[in-house]
Amino acid sequence: MFRNLLLLVFSLCLVTTLVHGSNDNERKEYIIYMGGLQGAGTSAMVDHHNMLLTAIGDEEVARESKLYTYRKSFNGFVAKLLPNEVKRLSAEKRVVSVFPSTVRKLHTTRTWDFLGLSETLSRENAKRESDIVIGLLDSGIWPEAPSFNDTGYGPVPIKWRGKCVNFTGCNRKVVGAKYFNLNQDYSDRDTPSPIDDTGHGTHTSSTAAGVFAKDASLHGLGTGTARGGVPSARIAMYKVCWDSGCSDADVLAAFDEAIADGVDLISASMGGPSRSFFEDPIAIGSFHAMKKGILTSCSAGNDGPAASTVENVAPWIMTVAASGIDRQFRTLATLGNGKYISGISINTFSPEKKMYPLTSGALAANVSERYGNASACDFGTLDQNEVMGKIVYCLGSNGQDYTIKRTGGAGAIMMLDSDTDTAYSTVIPGTSIFPRDSKLIEQYISSTKNPQAVIQKTITINVSAPFVASFSSRGPQIISLNILKPDISAPGVNILAAYSTLTTTTGYPNDDRHTVFNIISGTSMACPHASAAAVYVKSFHPDWSPAAVKSALMTTATPMKIIEEDAELGSGSGQINPTQAVNPGLIYDISMSDYISFLCKEGYNHTAIGLIVGGTDKIDCSKFKPAQGTDGLNYPTMYTKLHSNSTSISATFYRTVTNVGYAMSVYTSKVTSLSGLLVKVIPETLKFSKLNESQSFTVEVKGSLEPTGSKQLSALLEWSDSKYNVKSHIVILRPLAD
Repeated sequence: MFRNLLLLVFSLCLVTTLVHGSNDNERKEYIIYMGGLQGAGTSAMVDHHNMLLTAIGDEEVARESKLYTYRKSFNGFVAKLLPNEVKRLSAEKRVVSVFPSTVRKLHTTRTWDFLGLSETLSRENAKRESDIVIGLLDSGIWPEAPSFNDTGYGPVPIKWRGKCVNFTGCNRKVVGAKYFNLNQDYSDRDTPSPIDDTGHGTHTSSTAAGVFAKDASLHGLGTGTARGGVPSARIAMYKVCWDSGCSDADVLAAFDEAIADGVDLISASMGGPSRSFFEDPIAIGSFHAMKKGILTSCSAGNDGPAASTVENVAPWIMTVAASGIDRQFRTLATLGNGKYISGISINTFSPEKKMYPLTSGALAANVSERYGNASACDFGTLDQNEVMGKIVYCLGSNGQDYTIKRTGGAGAIMMLDSDTDTAYSTVIPGTSIFPRDSKLIEQYISSTKNPQAVIQKTITINVSAPFVASFSSRGPQIISLNILKPDISAPGVNILAAYSTLTTTTGYPNDDRHTVFNIISGTSMACPHASAAAVYVKSFHPDWSPAAVKSALMTTATPMKIIEEDAELGSGSGQINPTQAVNPGLIYDISMSDYISFLCKEGYNHTAIGLIVGGTDKIDCSKFKPAQGTDGLNYPTMYTKLHSNSTSISATFYRTVTNVGYAMSVYTSKVTSLSGLLVKVIPETLKFSKLNESQSFTVEVKGSLEPTGSKQLSALLEWSDSKYNVKSHIVILRPLAD
């Protein structure tokens, strides 16, 4: 149970069990989504009730079944329904979709310097940032964290319409705090307020916009000045994640409120199952946010390195993968024979003795009681008398430190299943070693009657960076086959940021450490980095659309350290470069009519598109300019997945760029292809005579597939003038074996 609590903080692993039940007489929670606003206030509530009454046929049951109404930024409601009632509501012409409310899971000192956003630049941009409010959908916020001090802040922006609900921690820094739990399903670990019980929301909030906090560290690790990417921006927290997870209905309610409150950007570090855009609450909420000029930044998921695991893939979302910076935490285990093993963990404990007795799970097995694998130190398999006061070596690294502490052990040396780049905090002295080092320790234990070892406190080493984190979810996505996801990468490995003292350092109940800063990894940590970078760009260009801001970040991104199985399917356009993104030279913008044409091309129902866009009955796709080319959208990247019977490559991409650099400028195209793709750009030169002028071009991609070879073929298109270099990745994914 407590391992699951820890994963709530460290992982975006999604819960795939839907709320559908096998009992046709059992009411389940559904979202009835009706698109754009068709009515407001009381009229919408009456309309929703009448629809329910028609579907259910009983006034009292209809009234009791409705849980919530969305009526501030879009139209819809939440109700508990039977299967036959779902069918009746789905048949209503004013209903876009009816889908079950599933449960989602939550997917620093050094990082901003690593990204080139120095303290000096942050301070110089303070005035611009202070007018911007970042809305975070997360687990709440801990108001006593030093990262949320409002000293020196001016009045709250006049445009702000949000408020604080059951929360006394608001100030001129934290300007809004609300919570959503439509089912009122609280555990004994939940606080029914915006207060953060797990630390996750506090960590993401401070990563995005925490103020300067000197001498921050986790018990001496990662020491420095902690700050967010836009430390002067304001924060509004929308708590939607609880001990049981993050309900779709609550997430959509938070979008409804945040848009109406007037946030400038929404940051959501959570994930869920891939579904059609208009049966996905994050895709729905972010679409309505985009209509109001609000960019939504979301984490890509923590299910890497497996393919097709990327989440939050709607093209109007900025989907963020996790990358590593040039700092890694390593923990040494010194053996009694003088040899040492370099493992990976966050071990805040300094040894009290020179050496401790060393044993293995296999040697410490409880022969009279066996519930699992003793070699892996599974719970219930170890003899307390054989473990007490000893360091235990385990063939596993999934909470064994917790088990060994409960059994009286002094430390844990755990073996990873594979090489990793991510360290996690241990509840006792512990380190996780790589598989290649397992024989060294096994041979030592078997070579002496009195094996000994000691685990040193974690140290920091330099590593080559940036790189795609091993846990970060990879493409290809499975919803829109011609849109490359993730979009961008940002630091998400071993990030130090503020934390809630209501929970322990590891989340385990037998951990007696509480800290105001903590080190966590995940695409949850990458997302607020990208959110802050977007706000930084937006502070210089307040009139830019969400697509323009995203384009600036993607076309100026720093190339990643690529290995074949990662490539762009793991990193997107590369790692964010906030200072470069402020002046991208050219941008790929996308209008609402472009998105309508895209949705028409993707095959979405015309009536549904009409309801989504503006509450009308129907959109006539023939009245919109047809979406051209392979992908049908003016996206900064160019991507397609070939059909299973394809042996040749033929793709055409139509693009339009807008000049935001020099008024008089000439851009020349350059294509770099190392994989045999033949790429032709028409025209090869773009001439601009004024700012905000747009020019169009076509990219033709051809080639032949080798019988064996890389699973993807890629090229890089660069538009360059005397100052700017605008990069667009071209990726062709070969047919995958069935």
